[in-house]
Amino acid sequence: MMETERIRLRPWREGDAETLFKWASDPELGPRAGWPPHKSAEESLQIIRTLFMGEGMWAVELKETGEAIGCVGYLTAGQSHLAITESECEVGYWIARPYWGRGICTEALRLVMDFCVREKGYKTLWGTYFPSNPASGKVMQKCGFLDTGREVLCPNLEVGSDKPVKVLKREFSPA
Repeated sequence: MMETERIRLRPWREGDAETLFKWASDPELGPRAGWPPHKSAEESLQIIRTLFMGEGMWAVELKETGEAIGCVGYLTAGQSHLAITESECEVGYWIARPYWGRGICTEALRLVMDFCVREKGYKTLWGTYFPSNPASGKVMQKCGFLDTGREVLCPNLEVGSDKPVKVLKREFSPA
């Protein structure tokens, strides 16, 4: 179990579909991360089944309420749109709008970073964000990621595939 005082990272459940829809239907949320707002709880359920229940994806649960308020995880070399090696992964996250600016994303990302390095043995972690969403970049910077100066397109994104994302990187020395 990965947790802090305020949050717990746990597997997604099909029962989270209504809550996911509540947050993911927000027109301000998805496009900042590269996906369109969800149109129904059924769509949210399909996202849980096809994307969120895979290895390396967790619901960010607010301990106070037991509610999933976001998602955090990592992509391997075969899943990432970045040209990364087997000893690297790409991290990503989103948090529901009512929880923006509270440091919850930073807490969640730190938990995933620790898992990726200690449990999976990744030596380099990558992250990307749209320049129009600087708060996402600040989360990574608070976690020690450095701007590589590179920008790339992410053709697999449903929203913003024609807009460049900034690429950040965090390296860890061998234990």
